[in-house]
Amino acid sequence: MTLPTFLQKAQKLDIQTYKKPKDWKSLSKTHVPFTGSPQKHPYDKNRIVLVADPFGSNAFYYEFKMRDIEYIEELANMVNIDGESVNMARVWVRKKAVGVRST
Repeated sequence: MTLPTFLQKAQKLDIQTYKKPKDWKSLSKTHVPFTGSPQKHPYDKNRIVLVADPFGSNAFYYEFKMRDIEYIEELANMVNIDGESVNMARVWVRKKAVGVRST
């Protein structure tokens, strides 16, 4: 299976968990969760790229500033039929923060 030209082969990306929130209810009131495969931004170290469905035919991704992220949860890896795996994470982004969705 060939990857679309804008996707890169998954590299090992160690996720350092942000400080766990004390109250999940207050986090859900002030932040919005996004799920996907976190990648380094190609030229801005203060941003993160989150590929929502890395093996899908209709792939899209989000860009967020690191300062707008409160908490990152590591999820189970996603594996395709060829045995390639991708790290998945849930990213909690501050409400009213600007993010970019690219398709």
